[in-house]
Order: sequence, then structure tokens, then C-alpha cells
Amino acid sequence: MSDQVRAKKHLGQHFLKDETIALNIVKSLIHTSQYKKAIEVGPGMGVLTKYLIQETAYETHIIDIDRESIAYLKQNFPSLENKIIEGDFLKLDFNNLFNNEPFAVIGNFPYNISTEILFKVLDHKNQVPEVVGMFQKEVAERIASKPRNKTYGITSVLLQAFYDIEYLFTVDASVFNPPPRVQSAVIRLTRNAVQQLDCNEKLFKQVVKAGFNQRRKTLRNSIKAFKLKPEFLDHKYLTQRAEELSVADFVALTNMVEA
Repeated sequence: MSDQVRAKKHLGQHFLKDETIALNIVKSLIHTSQYKKAIEVGPGMGVLTKYLIQETAYETHIIDIDRESIAYLKQNFPSLENKIIEGDFLKLDFNNLFNNEPFAVIGNFPYNISTEILFKVLDHKNQVPEVVGMFQKEVAERIASKPRNKTYGITSVLLQAFYDIEYLFTVDASVFNPPPRVQSAVIRLTRNAVQQLDCNEKLFKQVVKAGFNQRRKTLRNSIKAFKLKPEFLDHKYLTQRAEELSVADFVALTNMVEA
């Protein structure tokens, strides 16, 4: 067997080769008693894995869709035994794997599915208290962005409704093999105290998406298809653009729409 795994473009693979950054990513998991298990997505050749398995506060599982990586990991990390999963994280049955127990998610995420990974997490938000991941820098900035910022958008609002998000550090392209054509960044998501939004959550998503799909327009125009009651037509939100509203503002706007 080869002592290297070939990075595959169609899988969005860029293998991190800087050990200090790898260790910093692992140390960015602020482990609490909330979980006793963690899963690494896209371990490649195990640059994070080697540090994850040294942590005793949680049990590490790893998942990769790349058969070559799986074979390499099984050979080089025999202590993981039956905790190496060959498969697609986006199709993974969390409840079956972790018996409904909470767990953390960590990884140098494949950039072509990084946002989808977070929306999968969002669907299981009450089971995933923490995420630490490497993203394309622009994506990381968008996820962590605050209102009144050009990068603030649909992803920002939907994720920040349930997670506190921190932009941790930027990572240069030179520390990857092969180097991506973009800068990268590591962010941390920590589950907040919101169990459910104080509004219709399905409608909340629709209102947020409608607002940002025409982000240059005021909300009076971008959400007019929802036909607000006359008493709300002079509300201050309608004179603003979507990027000016916080999560709480969008919750209030959703309640107006539902009324």
C-alpha cells in the first residue's frame, strides 16, 4: 500500500500538512460534559486524527467517502478499530451511530460540501453542541458575519439562530497539498440556549430566503409576496434591507407575516 493518499479534485480534497495548525484546530474544541463523542469529517491522511485520538475527554470516530483514505487510516490508526466509517457524512444516520447521544463535529471539511455539512448539523442541532471546521475563508466569513455587513446572508441568519459562531483564525493556502486557490479559515460553532424560535420556523426560513434573494431591495419589496396586513406596512423593518436585520428581527418579521 502507498504511504500517501492522492488528493482527489472531485472530492474537494486539500490535505493539511502543517502540524501546528492541525493541533490548534483540535484544541479549538472546547470540550464540556455535553458530549463524550466526536466525529471527524474527511480525515484524509489523519493529520487531525493523530491529535484527536490523544484526547481522553471524548471518543473519536472518523468518516471519509474516499476508499483510498479509509484503507490508509485503517493501516495507520489501528487503535480506532471499528470507529472508521467509509461513507458520506451527509447521508449518515446520527441516531443509529451515536444512539441519540450528543457529539461534536470537527474536520478540515471538503470545501465543495462544507455548507451542506453545517445544514446537516442544523437539522440535528439538539444532538450537536459544537462544531470546529476548516472552510474556504469567504464561506467562514459569511457564516460568522454580523448584521450590516456585505457578507451577512441566509447562512449567517439560519445558523446564528441556534449557534454562537466565532471566526478563529485564517489559514494560508501554502500549508495544504495541493494548495487551494483560496485562503481558508477555521470557525467554531457552539450551540446557544435557543431550543426553538419564537415563531413558525418553516416560515422563518422562507422569509429569510426571500429577503436575501433580493438583498439590494428593501424588505417592503423583497417580501411583498407574503402580503402583510395593512397595519404592518409602515413598520421600520420594511424600510430596511435584509442585511440590516438580526435573527431576533427576522423572528419578529416572521410573526408579522404569519399574522
